[in-house]
Amino acid sequence: MKKKTNLLLLFCALFFAFNLHAQTSVDGKVTDIDSSDPIAGVNVVVKGTSTGTASDFDGNFSISVNQGDVLVFSYVGYSTQEITYNGQLSLSISMSEDASQLEEVLLIGYGTVKKEDLTGAADLITSDDFNKGSVLSPEQLISGKLAGVSVTSGSGAPGDGQAIRIRGLGSLSLTNSPLIVVDGVPLNDGGVGGSRNALNSINPADIESMTVLKDASATAIYGSRGANGVILISTFKGKDSDFKFSFTSKFSTYSPIDKVDVLTAAEFTEMITSLGDQAYVDNLGSNNTDWQDVIYQKALGKEYNYSITGNKYGIPMRFSLGLGEHDGVLLGDKFNRNTISLNLNPSYLEDKLDIDFNFRYMDTQNDFADRGAIGNAVRFDPTKPVFNGSQYAGYYAWIDPA
Repeated sequence: MKKKTNLLLLFCALFFAFNLHAQTSVDGKVTDIDSSDPIAGVNVVVKGTSTGTASDFDGNFSISVNQGDVLVFSYVGYSTQEITYNGQLSLSISMSEDASQLEEVLLIGYGTVKKEDLTGAADLITSDDFNKGSVLSPEQLISGKLAGVSVTSGSGAPGDGQAIRIRGLGSLSLTNSPLIVVDGVPLNDGGVGGSRNALNSINPADIESMTVLKDASATAIYGSRGANGVILISTFKGKDSDFKFSFTSKFSTYSPIDKVDVLTAAEFTEMITSLGDQAYVDNLGSNNTDWQDVIYQKALGKEYNYSITGNKYGIPMRFSLGLGEHDGVLLGDKFNRNTISLNLNPSYLEDKLDIDFNFRYMDTQNDFADRGAIGNAVRFDPTKPVFNGSQYAGYYAWIDPA
């Protein structure tokens, strides 16, 4: 028995090991490979983690790393670099310009232009760089993706609009929302009556790229409507190729991150009893109700997107169908959307005449929960039941006889 025990301990010693990593702070500098000038604002991230920093005005940076970590250096207009840390005392990074980014064609108000020829402030982001996951509204696609563009969530209800601000606030009393232009057609910021958000009429799966125009020279063609910036949305078009079919489905769940810490029924009863007012004591119930559990739920969402792209009779075309159903974490919130789009873009007269035909259909169902229930759930008496057990309708309310 003793031999067996020793043998078992030997195997444990062989297979049970710890990998100890000593984290080191490493300094470095990022410069341009051609001019040797320092580059400020370069993102330095430990690959596969959330650890990161940015280079300062002189191109210097400092970051904590482990032996073998891969550092990723990225900056707009430059090629991304990856460096493996092998114990170097310092790092010297030389970054080269990415010519392919300068060749990008940007859509602006009066046509298209290469990025290297553009004098105004504009940024282009394509579907390859959009935020992934369950995206209900187009503005969520670019949240956190562009410098000078902030996208702030609203109430958290499914399909609720996001506040978009380009280069901060432009007015204290009037609207600060940018002008939205979809395939050359400006959108009414007010949207459709009964809709949570004007952009809900567009299926995010149909968007190919978004161009953000920031300064006066870029937005001049739109006049005063472009005072807060302009966002140009381009949807997918038909292609001169064989037909291709695409189907995607997404499923998501939503739940509250945390709840407000409130008194339990026992704690509430103890507090009321300590006041010594018999009228309040007599009004107490015998239940233990967590009203926040009553109004919140684990919500589910599902989306289905189907598209056909190709060429028929010499006409490039694209057809798409989108179906979405999303519940909100607040009981009673619901957002359903069905969209259909058809795009035909033929060319005639030896490609000198281009015609772009867009048809879009959108059907949305918005159920709005009572937002006041959130505050009431925190203040309500936890000793009362959810239902009073009577066959007659009624409700609970605090009544102060004084």
